[in-house]
Amino acid sequence: MSVCKRINKTSSNRSYSGVTMGKSFSHLFKQSGQGEGQESLTSPLEDSQTEEGKGGDVSQFPYVEFTGRDSVTCPTCQGTGRIPRGQENQLVALIPYSDQRLRPRRTKLYVSASVVVCLLLSSLAVFFLFPRSIDVSYVGVKSVFVSYDKDKRSVYLNITNTLNITNNNYYSVEVANITAQVQFAKTVIGKSRISNITAISPLDMKQIDYMVSTTFADEMNYMYDYCILQTIKVHNIVVMMQVTVTTTYFGHVEQVSQEMYQYVDCGGNTTTIKGMKPFSIPHPAE
Repeated sequence: MSVCKRINKTSSNRSYSGVTMGKSFSHLFKQSGQGEGQESLTSPLEDSQTEEGKGGDVSQFPYVEFTGRDSVTCPTCQGTGRIPRGQENQLVALIPYSDQRLRPRRTKLYVSASVVVCLLLSSLAVFFLFPRSIDVSYVGVKSVFVSYDKDKRSVYLNITNTLNITNNNYYSVEVANITAQVQFAKTVIGKSRISNITAISPLDMKQIDYMVSTTFADEMNYMYDYCILQTIKVHNIVVMMQVTVTTTYFGHVEQVSQEMYQYVDCGGNTTTIKGMKPFSIPHPAE
């Protein structure tokens, strides 16, 4: 009868005594490089000593089968050294603590690399998706169309203004609407609202024109006499422009407002007056 065992450093003497008492042992044959087919007999003790001398690990010893008087065939492997299929999930393997399979390699490297990649992706996402401001720059009055009503002594001005809107984000933004009004002597003389204007590409700038219709009438009909006065060539008046630009991106709404004073000629039609920039009038301290 045969029994399957694994030889280790601590039980080698006991195993080999069992081989002597049983008067039989396993034969391991090896062929010499210069022999003519001669067979030599080696014992497990010699193989164990050879492996121990090389400093091999316990888990690296080969399967050894030997017979003895009181030996019993291993019920699991039936002396073959292999477990039957279908019992992989039912059997428990005893593995020495020093076995290299219990020490996964490069675990710290994989964990560190995963953390670095996650931090890098998070930083890139924050950098590109972080909302930046929308810059609105008032260029000036592009054109003024003037008309008069002699019977009502009224003056009508259609003032076209120009804005530069700059998108500093890495994604497109929508210009939802532009709201503007014009004041003269603290009186609102015109309002305008433009909706669903345009979309601005990432890191791009667009120039947008908008028009505000204004009227000098009723208690301000004295402006009619000034605007049609022939003794002066330029009939400049100072009006205050107020504009609010509403933009949307990722469901977020942002509003940018500006307020400036501008010269307007009410004595005739004008277009693209270069060099005439908006200015601010200092308010007296209260």
